[in-house]
Amino acid sequence: QVQLVESGGGLVQAGGSLRLSCAASGRTLSPYAMGWFRQAPGKEREFVAVISWSGGKTYYADSVKGRFTISRDNARNTVYLQMNSLKPEDTAIYYCAAGVATSYYSGAYNYWGQGTQVTVSS
Repeated sequence: QVQLVESGGGLVQAGGSLRLSCAASGRTLSPYAMGWFRQAPGKEREFVAVISWSGGKTYYADSVKGRFTISRDNARNTVYLQMNSLKPEDTAIYYCAAGVATSYYSGAYNYWGQGTQVTVSS
């Protein structure tokens, strides 16, 4: 079992930055691809970014490309999402997830955190 805990969310003005962290316990994250997803009120959960188990491959949703950066520190068992130039439409609960495949698809992930709220004011 892998337990994931997100942190770093909060309230920020448009144009600002936040860095989300996802800390794992119970098992090393090294074998897993790690993804970030988000869910806004009244909307379905959507893919944000994913990083391969080695960190060598990263993929982003078009809506965040060039603004968000996903990274991982396997020694610290932690994954990060640096979010810059935030927009009000980025407001959502952000979830990290661990899975065996580097995938855009939420169903490919076996373990999920509880989420952290990000609110961007205009």
